[in-house]
Amino acid sequence: METHKEKATLISISRKSFLQVTLLLLGLLAFSIALTYFVPKGEFGLLPDGGTNYLDYIRRDDLGGIPLWQGLLAPILVFFSSDGLTLIMLSLFLFVISAAFQVMNDVGGIRALVGAVSDRFRGRRGLLLVLTAFLFYCFGSFLGLFEEMLTMLPIIAALCVLVGFDSFTGFICCILACGFGFAGAITNPFTVLLASEIIGANPMEHIWFRILIFVVMFALLLCFLFFYLRRLKKDPNASLTRRHDEALRRSAAETLRQEDEAPARARRLKLSYAVFLLAALALIVVSSLSPVLRSYTVVILIAYFLIFGLAAGAVACGDLRFVLKSFLRGFGGALPTIVFIALAASIKFVFDRGSVLPTIVNSINTLIAGRSPILVALIIYLIVLLLEFFISSSTAKAILVMGLLAMVNTGLSKQMLVLLYTFGDGYTNVIFPTSPVLLISLSMVEVDYFAWIRKSAPLFLVNFLLVLGFIVLGVVVGY
Repeated sequence: METHKEKATLISISRKSFLQVTLLLLGLLAFSIALTYFVPKGEFGLLPDGGTNYLDYIRRDDLGGIPLWQGLLAPILVFFSSDGLTLIMLSLFLFVISAAFQVMNDVGGIRALVGAVSDRFRGRRGLLLVLTAFLFYCFGSFLGLFEEMLTMLPIIAALCVLVGFDSFTGFICCILACGFGFAGAITNPFTVLLASEIIGANPMEHIWFRILIFVVMFALLLCFLFFYLRRLKKDPNASLTRRHDEALRRSAAETLRQEDEAPARARRLKLSYAVFLLAALALIVVSSLSPVLRSYTVVILIAYFLIFGLAAGAVACGDLRFVLKSFLRGFGGALPTIVFIALAASIKFVFDRGSVLPTIVNSINTLIAGRSPILVALIIYLIVLLLEFFISSSTAKAILVMGLLAMVNTGLSKQMLVLLYTFGDGYTNVIFPTSPVLLISLSMVEVDYFAWIRKSAPLFLVNFLLVLGFIVLGVVVGY
C-alpha cells in the first residue's frame, strides 16, 4: 500500500473572497426585495392547456411586495421552488465534480496526464493555447456547453501552469472561451436553436452574419489572452493566481519524483485518467447532441463522476481508503460555493414571488412602440441583459423573451431577434455575479470576483461596443 500526503482541497476560497461575494449577493438580494414594494405588480394569463401565456399581462394592484420573511429565507426557499430541482442538480454536480477532481489531484493524476501533453507542446506553447481556447469556444458556440466545462477547468489550469503560464490563463482558455462561444453561437441548442424554434425562424438563414461574428469575437478573445500573457511575461507577479500556482507546482514536483521512483505507477495513472476524461468528454458531446439525452446531461455526468471518479482513483493508486478520504475532502471544499448558488438564485425567486417579472417583461411592448428599428433592437438587447442578471437559465429566458417577441411588431427580422437574444445571453455568463458557474470557476483558481472584474473591464467594454456595432450593422443590411 502506498503512502500519500494530505493535500489542500482543489476548490479553495479565501475568507476575504467569500465575504466579498457573499456581501455583494446579499446586497443584491436586499435590493430585489425592496423593488417588489415599489415596482407595479402583475401576472401572466393562462393558456387553454394550463400553461403560462406570456402575451397576456394582467395588472395586479391588489398585490403587495414579497413577505419579508420569504425574502429573508429566499436562499433556502428557492430550493423548494420550481427552480429547486435544477439548483439541487447543479449543487450535486459541483459536489461530485469537486470530489472526483480532488481525488485526481491527490493521487497525482492531473500532473501525470497534463505533464504528457505539456511535454509535447513545450516548444509550441502559443499554439497549445490557441487550440485549447478554440476548442472550448466551439463547445459554447456549437453545443451550448457551459456548466459542464467546470469538469475541464482543473485540467486546463494545471496544463497552463506546467507549460509556464498560470491558472488564470487556463480560466481564459476554458471558461471565458466557452462563455464567448455562447454569444458567438452558430448552432447553440439552448440559445440559437431554441429561440429560433420558439419564434419560427430558420437558424441557417443568413448564417454568414453569425459566422462573421464568430470569427471577430474569437479574435477579440485571443487579443485579451495574449495581452495578458505579454504582461505576465514582463511581470510574473502580475499573475492573479500566483499563490494558487505555487501550490500546483509543488504538487507537480512531488509527482515527478514519484514517477521517477515508480514508472509503472506513472503509466497506470496516465492510462486510467486518460480513459476517464476521454469517456467524460464523449459523454458530454453525445448527451448534448442527442435531443433525448440533452436534458439529462448534468444527471448523467453526476452519476459518471460519482462512480468512475472513485474507480479511476482506486485503479490509479491502489488505495481505496485514501481515495474515499480524498473524495470526502473534495465534497467539503465545495461547500462555500453552495452559498453562492443559493444567493444568486434567490434573486429571481424574490422577483417571482413579488410578482415583478411579469411587469418587467410587459414593459417591452411600451418601450418599443413607435421606435426606429435600430433603437428597437438596442432596447430589446438591453432588456435581455437586464433579464440575464436575474435569470441565468437560457431556456427560461428564451421561453419568456422569444415567446413575447414572436407576437410583437418590432419591425425586425426573426433572425435579428434571435441574434439579439443570443448577444444578451452570452457574455453575461462570465461577468454577472448572479452566474453560479462564474463564481465557482473563479473559486477553483482562487481569483477574487472583483479582481476579475477589474482585469476584464477593458475586454467587456470593447465587446459591448462590438456588439452594438454588429446590432446596427445587422439592422442596416437587413439581417
